[in-house]
Amino acid sequence: MSDTALVIMARYPEQGKIKTRLASHLGDNGTLQLYQAFLIDLAQRFAGWHYDLHWAYTPTDVDFDQCVATLASLDASLWQSFPQDGLELGTRLHHVFRTTDARRFENTIVIASDSPHLGRQVISQAREALDSADLVLGPAEDGGYYLIAMREPYDVFSEIPMSTPAVLQMTIEKAQGLGLSVHLLKPLFDIDELADLARLVDILQRERALAPATAACLDHLIKELG
Repeated sequence: MSDTALVIMARYPEQGKIKTRLASHLGDNGTLQLYQAFLIDLAQRFAGWHYDLHWAYTPTDVDFDQCVATLASLDASLWQSFPQDGLELGTRLHHVFRTTDARRFENTIVIASDSPHLGRQVISQAREALDSADLVLGPAEDGGYYLIAMREPYDVFSEIPMSTPAVLQMTIEKAQGLGLSVHLLKPLFDIDELADLARLVDILQRERALAPATAACLDHLIKELG
């Protein structure tokens, strides 16, 4: 067992219920295929690596372990999972940190499932930064964050309006108000809009090995959509 939990926030891949903004361009089936590819790449990259992989999934009444194991052709014993808890994203994130703290992990790094291009180096940088910082954030280009890491389950989530351009700055200010030290990683984009997907296509054309399942899926979708 590592001293660090790497938690991926994920939704069970069900047609019509994932990445709805992309679905308006790709269709429900194409979006489902793409999100499944995201899960495959993340599972294959992080399962059995330096840190203990966890999935925090939603909805609660699904067999998420079996789903990912089947998609990625991996043994589900390579990770642990638990359902998300709470109506708001901030509440669910706080629950993740409280869960891993109860499981005696000294460090917790949380990412979302919509950044299949997020590499191991960034995770290692976050872990290293936790040696001297209370809170580590990976700024997303939309004003939020793609990664959040802490040693303790500090409440840096209450009264923060999630999914707005002010999330990162408000989180930093809240942490500083609690007397916490903050370290920022390099900015990165996640995949929410068609423009984000176009950037990902460009990256994977140069570095296909970064997310091979996603790259193959995008090749198929581009041909299918003409």
